Amino acid sequence: MITFIVAIIILLAGYFLYGKLVEHVFRPDDRPTPAIEHPDGVDYIPMKTWRVFLVQLLNIAGTGPIFGALMGAVFGPVVFLWIVFGSILGGAVHDYMSGMISVRMNGVSVSEIVGKYLGKAAKQIMRVFSVILLILVGAVFTTSPAALLARLTPDWANTLFWVAVILVYYFLATLLPIDKLIGKLYPIFGGVLIVMAVGIMIGLGVGGYHIPELQLANLHPSDKPVFPFMFITVACGAISGFHATQSPMMARCIKSEKHGRRVFYGAMISESVIALVWAAAGVAFYGATGGLQNALAEMGQSGVVYDISVSLLGIAGGAMAIIGVVVCPVSSGDTAFRSARLTIADWFRIDQSKLSKRISVTIPLLVVGAVLTQLDFDVVWRYFSWSNQTLAMITLWAAAMYLVRNAEKRWYSMMCALPAAFMSAVSCTYILMADEGFKISSAIAYPIGICFAAACFALYTVKCAKSKGKSE
Repeated sequence: MITFIVAIIILLAGYFLYGKLVEHVFRPDDRPTPAIEHPDGVDYIPMKTWRVFLVQLLNIAGTGPIFGALMGAVFGPVVFLWIVFGSILGGAVHDYMSGMISVRMNGVSVSEIVGKYLGKAAKQIMRVFSVILLILVGAVFTTSPAALLARLTPDWANTLFWVAVILVYYFLATLLPIDKLIGKLYPIFGGVLIVMAVGIMIGLGVGGYHIPELQLANLHPSDKPVFPFMFITVACGAISGFHATQSPMMARCIKSEKHGRRVFYGAMISESVIALVWAAAGVAFYGATGGLQNALAEMGQSGVVYDISVSLLGIAGGAMAIIGVVVCPVSSGDTAFRSARLTIADWFRIDQSKLSKRISVTIPLLVVGAVLTQLDFDVVWRYFSWSNQTLAMITLWAAAMYLVRNAEKRWYSMMCALPAAFMSAVSCTYILMADEGFKISSAIAYPIGICFAAACFALYTVKCAKSKGKSE
């Protein structure tokens, strides 16, 4: 329990201390934000800061900090370290920089940011890569809630039926002005996500459950290596490239640059607190990592969430669990498709103020997403997790180059370059070792991953030298 409490304190301190440092390096000012400068009534709409924060939280969270944290907890309490320091030094920096650079660039998508700071080739790769990731997210977060709803409703309302219903909702949420559905519903469900985590934390304490203290040992029952698998599995609870696709949506709604730390850095820290609670709940409730692994295999992520919630919180917990594992993934799925629409619109310069133009982009995205929902969930999740962290890696390198050109001191760019190098090693090593990758042994994959990260850092230093004297 001591480790858990200290981890929560460090996360909160990270927001006030390191978050303030990141803000100081970026230097937000009083210039008009995109929402104030040219509202369009669809995507560029000024919203209150508390509402933008809760929308951002639900955008980036969904069930990510719940499912990913539970699967990451199978490695043991070592997962606490990654959630805490991965978020403070990596994930929250990633989210803040991607959101604030987007504000400075008129709310553009992450692929356009990457193009400006890493070059045209990187922009084209990122455009394709981010759209694929977003469609994968939409598919992943359609299948899991549909399956649970099918279990809770009459036989005629099967999984296929609920997939269709959810896709219809996605169609509306992707097309309508952001303040109509998303702006009104998300703050409510964002609050539910927070209350649910607080309830689980209190339930663990009242119920006398033992949250294990920190051990650096790998406690995975199948002895799967912590590096790189845990760093990929936890995903949204520590750092997530998906967030870079979501932050530009709120960059189009924020009313002042000085609210950026609360919205972007703060939402990531909040998500990590939620992830920490669920990681602790997983290992404490089932008594050991082996018990948690067996529960995940038998009941799936949604079943484990329901089991823990009902046992700790009773009927109220069951209701919140259903909301959590149904509404929260849907809330990530709809903004994934919306972000994909905006990415494609930025790519091909398609005017999104006209409904017909929005429909022409949205329908093909949903058709592809519907096809992907028929694939095995676990396979889609694994590819999503890897592409997610690879996207984070690319975004951090772009943010590092932004700081090279714009920060008061060039070495401030290391704030992004160091986590970018680490994520480069993680992403490269994972795809080499994973079953869905090349299945190479760690003896070979580790050196290659390290060399790849070193090569990326070397390329970054070369670009730094070429950017000498350039500023914006």
